[in-house]
Amino acid sequence: MPVTPEELAARYPRLFHMADRNSWPSIGAHGLLSTSALLDLFEVDGDDRVQLEQRHRPESVRIEHPVHGSAVIRDQKPMRDADLDRALQDGLTPQEWYSILNAHVFFWPTQERLERMLGARAYRDREHLVMTVETSELLRTLGGHVRLSHLNSGATRPFAWPRGRDCFRPLADYGYHERLGRGLDAVAEVAIVRSVPDVHRFVLLVEVAKAGFPRRELPGWRDLGHAVRRRDQPSDPG
Repeated sequence: MPVTPEELAARYPRLFHMADRNSWPSIGAHGLLSTSALLDLFEVDGDDRVQLEQRHRPESVRIEHPVHGSAVIRDQKPMRDADLDRALQDGLTPQEWYSILNAHVFFWPTQERLERMLGARAYRDREHLVMTVETSELLRTLGGHVRLSHLNSGATRPFAWPRGRDCFRPLADYGYHERLGRGLDAVAEVAIVRSVPDVHRFVLLVEVAKAGFPRRELPGWRDLGHAVRRRDQPSDPG
């Protein structure tokens, strides 16, 4: 029996997205975009796009656009091509796997997984943006674009667990109850295909976070959300 949106939201009422510390103005203006969607928006193509979309990113990369300003594409420090070569199934290459990852927006389903990422060696010494979103509304609005994963798809450390083309499954095709019955974590990641264009509708809180320190609310984030909502509303015909 497939997991229902109501079941998933009851178990994971909040989802968490970790982004670059200074990314909220861009997210508020354009939505929460996958790497591929962001490259489309910023009109990045050719060899630059191949490098960003189909190759490992050891460091975060800043991209620029004459209209949209700047944005940061986050690094993939927890991954290594040599590990992926051992872990990938279904004939996938590392380049194909990076393309798959870059086509999704990712959320952690628990505070524990978020804190684990914040505390990872590569990220613990700097501040990050953390967005908390309402699961039920996200599923209600974007249910057809939601995918579930049983593992951290963007990491091969400390273990390169096997992964293939069926790593990201829609709710109706995900072994949710089977995993619970085996005493396993039901869901490791919630992914959205391509983008969450109207993310301001789902955000409950935007914070600045650094491992070992209390998270603090980002000043003014609500004002930006209100401005976006007003912009999206139809004008008064009167």
